[in-house]
Amino acid sequence: MITVSPAAVDQIKLSAQQSNAEGLALRIAIHQKEDKSFHYVMGFDENEMDGDVTVETDGVKVVIDSESQKLAAGLKLDYINLEGNMEFVFLNPNDPAYKPPKED
Repeated sequence: MITVSPAAVDQIKLSAQQSNAEGLALRIAIHQKEDKSFHYVMGFDENEMDGDVTVETDGVKVVIDSESQKLAAGLKLDYINLEGNMEFVFLNPNDPAYKPPKED
């Protein structure tokens, strides 16, 4: 379903610690807008809902709701330096704006 890079795992753990959310899953939701672009939302969540899929990587749980699952197939969550700022990025081949990263 999805993968989470080691850098993203580390940042999720740090963010959970800083916001007193340790042990909570990171929920990711994807909404497709009218123009077909994707909008991503994420935050820590203690609730499990029917149809959720949970992926665990190095002790970090990521939850995808049932409506986002088809849009998240093949998604990779990464945490990278983007133009001088560290940011989460969603590498999603289902997203019409997706461009594969260039190999160094």
